[in-house]
Amino acid sequence: MKILIACSSGGHLAQALALKPWWERHERLWVTGPTPDARMKLARERVVECHYPTQRNVPNLLRNARLARRILHEWKPDVVFSTGAAVAVPFIWQAHSVGARTIFMETVDRIDKPSLTGRLVYPVVDEYLTQWDQLVEKLPKAQNVGVVL
Repeated sequence: MKILIACSSGGHLAQALALKPWWERHERLWVTGPTPDARMKLARERVVECHYPTQRNVPNLLRNARLARRILHEWKPDVVFSTGAAVAVPFIWQAHSVGARTIFMETVDRIDKPSLTGRLVYPVVDEYLTQWDQLVEKLPKAQNVGVVL
């Protein structure tokens, strides 16, 4: 199985890295920001750097939408997974449009209210994972997977 993991650096990347037992046995491609932290932590991984910054940056959102379309067309992942933040939006939406399975996981600090990214991908994501029961009560599609990090 081919997995594309799209996430911002920092805490979002740390959450995705904590899921290594799941993703390490699959072929994978990471999409994240061009930060020293991400480069160090993903030094032995296959990485495409997204346009950065991503937070509330419309020009980079559009650039990342084009990047997502290109990568999805060329690499053809079976699953697109993200822990957020903004880089998730174009990758989840583009993956949905080409029929790839999509999974979004809210970060551990999202206890009772979804993130902006979570609200933007919720309508199209196949699996919406949370780490707390409070979000499951508010979002019918959400599944609690317990605390990851």
